[in-house]
Amino acid sequence: MEIIYVYTRKRSEFGRPCSFSDRPAKVNVDIPPDPSVASEFILRNPVDSYVQHTSDMSEHEVNTERVEVESRGVNHVEGGWPKDINPQEVEQTIRFRKKVEKDEHYINTITHLGTLMEHCVKQNNAINIYEEYFGEEEVAETEDEPPSAKTINVISKLTSFFHVLLSKRDPNVTKRTATHLSWHPDTCKKLAVAYSSLEFQQNTKDMSFDSYIWDLENPNKPELVLKPSSPLVSLEYNPKDSHVLVGGCYNGQIAYWDTRRGGLPVEVSTVEVSHRDPVYGAIWLQSKTGTECFSASTDGQVLWWDIRKLSEPTETLVLDVTRKGLLENALGAVTLEFEPTMPTKFMVGTEQGIVIACNRKAKTPPEKITSTYSGHHGPVYALARNPFYPKIFLTVGDWTARIWSEETKESSIMWTKYHLSYLTDGCWSTVRPAVFFTTRSDGTLDVWDFLFKQNDPSLSLKVCDEPLSSLRLQDNGCIVGCGSKLGTVTLLEISSGLCTLQRNEKTLATAMFERETKREKILEARHRELRLKERARSEAQETEVEEKLVESPHEVLSRARREFFEVIEVELQRRAQAETQCLRGKVPGMGRTQPQHSLPWGRGHGSASVFQVKDRAGEEAAAQGEESQLLKDKEEEEEEKDAA
Repeated sequence: MEIIYVYTRKRSEFGRPCSFSDRPAKVNVDIPPDPSVASEFILRNPVDSYVQHTSDMSEHEVNTERVEVESRGVNHVEGGWPKDINPQEVEQTIRFRKKVEKDEHYINTITHLGTLMEHCVKQNNAINIYEEYFGEEEVAETEDEPPSAKTINVISKLTSFFHVLLSKRDPNVTKRTATHLSWHPDTCKKLAVAYSSLEFQQNTKDMSFDSYIWDLENPNKPELVLKPSSPLVSLEYNPKDSHVLVGGCYNGQIAYWDTRRGGLPVEVSTVEVSHRDPVYGAIWLQSKTGTECFSASTDGQVLWWDIRKLSEPTETLVLDVTRKGLLENALGAVTLEFEPTMPTKFMVGTEQGIVIACNRKAKTPPEKITSTYSGHHGPVYALARNPFYPKIFLTVGDWTARIWSEETKESSIMWTKYHLSYLTDGCWSTVRPAVFFTTRSDGTLDVWDFLFKQNDPSLSLKVCDEPLSSLRLQDNGCIVGCGSKLGTVTLLEISSGLCTLQRNEKTLATAMFERETKREKILEARHRELRLKERARSEAQETEVEEKLVESPHEVLSRARREFFEVIEVELQRRAQAETQCLRGKVPGMGRTQPQHSLPWGRGHGSASVFQVKDRAGEEAAAQGEESQLLKDKEEEEEEKDAA
């Protein structure tokens, strides 16, 4: 519809009643008659006219102007001092305080305010308005509802954030991947997102380096724009100071921001002492100052930093599993894991599909690499310990997600099926020990509950058409954030059944982990035993081969000749026995009692012996002929071999 007229009116004037008044008639236009045109008048006869008994309608639109909201803060500092008093000078402030405290008006005011304050304190001690009266009762079980997610695409009429899905894209024309997400540690209404393009040599000249902090109550534009010297691959809030963030850049540098100072980094590490490849992981450490962190990169190094002095790292570890400390043998790190309850231990997922467990407090660098876990065919894109069972950890890589136990290093205790699309990220639920999340390259979010179903995910949700690249769950376990390849950040609330601790879930999860760990230990022991037997067998065969090789050629020839004649002798004996048995069956009287009228016993027996002697003589002659022929053939073969 084309807009013809535009009327602008204040919102408070909409619906105001009309105000009518009486006034005399007023002639606006008076057209006098023109006699000269009377001759041109044509009389119409008959006259046809149409009347429609419906009211005429017109279409109108009213657009209200969008209200743009900005977040602004005010920093309060110590004030109220007279102009001639410098608050930074301790002596001047002490002198002024003593002067004021001696004033009678000050004493009367404090006495009056003290009475009011005492009344408020007593009132608070008498009644606790935040008291929980029904905290001891068991929480009512949630109804058995299928796993689901509540989503909505329009957020202009947002009333309750916890029931909607918010979608925000990279504001730049050239879309970049949302590589990392980090929730605000104090409130669930801010999200820091790192944007960068990880495709090699695909960066354009006009591609932005900026990353953003989004305020979920005002998602029309970012609350703060972070301007690093190189695109950010990782970004993490400081859990002790929510105004401070640390970021790992694409060029290997480490930078940190203080949101109270604006979008420019406070300090950046120098290129010479930084990583040589993109920093895929940067995590804050538990320290008294809250300023220590460490980072990992595909250059094969783990570096420890103190943001108060980023001129050089405080400690370095080379991820060489051969424990020689050679950088050319190091494995590239893709993901980093640190559990605050285990401050000296951390884990690194590598490009080669190997997970390296490390101990920072070891005496020598080779001892810092304690163990390795190999189970993926490609890079380990996600690595996370179970928040309820720190010895159980999750890895995501290639087409599967695997659950490991620190006690079994040769194989994982549980794993998912092989998906058709690549898995890109994963994390554990913060409230349920048996639930974890994975993202796929086809834009699908999978929620797994292995107490409910082991072969398939409990919930699969198609979030977007492009590949999902990052995943992060809020501490309350109900809101999950997914970043995509085109820079879209999608926030999704899952159903209460997947974010509410079930009855006996910890006991069941513990029993399952222990059972699977025990099963893998038994299988490992069996495989180890089979390998030892195979090794012993192969060593015995190698020993026999070595003994055979020690013999001289003459000894080998004589042994072969001896074995050959032994075989011939055994064969001749067998043939002689067979022919003897055959003759005994053909000659009369052999093996039977002779009748009385037959020849005398001695003569009859002698006749049979004569036949047997003749037959034996013939057999021996034939055998000797065969033996001589075989010997001749053997000698000819040996002569041919010697000649060759």
